[in-house]
Amino acid sequence: MSKAPAADEHHGIVLFDGVCNFCCWSVQFIIARDPKGWFRFASQQSAAGQSLLAFAGLPPGTADTFVLIEDKAIFTRSAAALKVAARLNWPWRLCGVFWLLPQGIRDWAYRLLSRNRYRWFGQKDTCWVPTPEIARRFLD
Repeated sequence: MSKAPAADEHHGIVLFDGVCNFCCWSVQFIIARDPKGWFRFASQQSAAGQSLLAFAGLPPGTADTFVLIEDKAIFTRSAAALKVAARLNWPWRLCGVFWLLPQGIRDWAYRLLSRNRYRWFGQKDTCWVPTPEIARRFLD
């Protein structure tokens, strides 16, 4: 497997839908619970995000799929969310118990949220402006 563009083997990269309120809130949630700064982020709509989606073998219009690239492996949907949770502060690591559910059930719940995220949480008209320290964690 080739190395991901802009990948850093010392960080996981989260690809998220940059116009989805829930997705952007999720990024802020991860940042607040990742004090070691393991995760880096890229909006799927950005040039870096598009390049990483291509690396992952996902089509450019994949904004409905949460993606994690970690240690040159690609995780999507519920697997990506659970891998992220496993690296967060306590008690969020407890979400690992959901690995016990069959992937089909986990991904069904994920797809339900994904299909309705704009309706339930809305879309962003403007971008969140992070502090300079947090901005360094975004690829672009």
